[in-house]
Amino acid sequence: MKQKYERPTITKMNTGFMNKFGTRTDFDPVSGIDGVPVKTLVEKFGSPVFVLSERQIRKNYQASVRSFKTRYPKVQFAWSYKTNYLNAVCKIFHQEGSWAEVVSGFEYQKALGNGVAGNHIIFNGPDKKAEDITSAIENHSLIHIDHFDELYLIISIAEKINKKARVAIRVNFDTGVYPIWDRFGFNYENGQAWNAINKISSDKNLELVGLHCHIGTFMLSVSAYKIAANKLCDLALRYKTEFKKNIEYLDLGGGFPSTNTLKGAYLPGIDTVPSVEEFAEAITSTILEAGFNQSELPLLILESGRVLIDDAGYLVGSVIANKRLSDGRRATILDFGINILFTSNWYDHKISVAKEVGQYTEETVLFGPLCMNIDVVRESINLPLLETKDLLVVHKVGAYNMTQWMQFINMRPAVVLIDMQGNAHQIRKPETLQYLEMMEQLPEHLK
Repeated sequence: MKQKYERPTITKMNTGFMNKFGTRTDFDPVSGIDGVPVKTLVEKFGSPVFVLSERQIRKNYQASVRSFKTRYPKVQFAWSYKTNYLNAVCKIFHQEGSWAEVVSGFEYQKALGNGVAGNHIIFNGPDKKAEDITSAIENHSLIHIDHFDELYLIISIAEKINKKARVAIRVNFDTGVYPIWDRFGFNYENGQAWNAINKISSDKNLELVGLHCHIGTFMLSVSAYKIAANKLCDLALRYKTEFKKNIEYLDLGGGFPSTNTLKGAYLPGIDTVPSVEEFAEAITSTILEAGFNQSELPLLILESGRVLIDDAGYLVGSVIANKRLSDGRRATILDFGINILFTSNWYDHKISVAKEVGQYTEETVLFGPLCMNIDVVRESINLPLLETKDLLVVHKVGAYNMTQWMQFINMRPAVVLIDMQGNAHQIRKPETLQYLEMMEQLPEHLK
């Protein structure tokens, strides 16, 4: 069938200066997110506003699961609540089949409230209260023990309520990446981890079902996961030999990086960050070659967060003003800063204008609105000349910004989810003064 003729078009490119890697393409405007105009989002929900793409979240999750399940027969993801615990976000991951991984009592209660079965909640972290542990035991949740004091507390609670606790230990070890994350869990090299395993195995109310590690955050070393998986396998096989029992699962934690660009990096993250496929290959091949019987392969659990949601999040904001600094640099003040864009301390986020602009660009400092000198969104970025009320779009902000944000000087903005059909839903209202003051109490003598 003859294809329909389409007229050729010419698109103006704002490529910026050449370097040895080619031309820059950071200046292409972003006028819409998942088909919804940026201007419409601001008109309806205010500026600044966080925007999440349900389509991208589901796409990321499905691709990551596929990377592991095509290489290993038993895989389970557990959504990292601390990465973004808005209920709408958590519900999407749970609909896709993810368990919940939590690190505090309130996160544990959120997971239960989101309909996650108790035995599908992994409870991590060094600060589990007695009431949290009791609830986790009664709900048959998986409790990952961080230190000996916590182990003794779990033993006493399990004995008191006369119920068996399903537990794992967090293990730390040398994976060739420094500094070693040895403040969490039991050390492998000095025998702490094996000592903890022995203590658990000798208690009638504790059942050791798993081994867990989380070797770091934004990890760029694929080989480190290979080493970690190998050492967890070694512990599991030793446990099988000495106690004649199988470890049910190995939890390799999270830490996989998004494609954000770390501060100080010469090349963008999209060109340098390892893919989930590479991490999956390193981890699964190590477990498959470790020496387990095929019928006794442990379940592989991943607690990924950042890599699943970072690039599904955007922050839309407005220009407040422009000025010249004393050294001649151009500076632009925005209506958002490090109060809600905490990750600007770590990343040089890609930032796009929301409309067609001229070809002229200039090196610019982007400041937030806070009365603090450290409120810098980007220390240096080439941008077109901006005017008051112009809109900007910050990319890849879905991880941690909506859990680590703060009410300093400015209150926290609305969060919007664009669904699979391109409809925008407000999933968190912008804060008000009434909300800010609702927990305050005024002493009588000050009234």
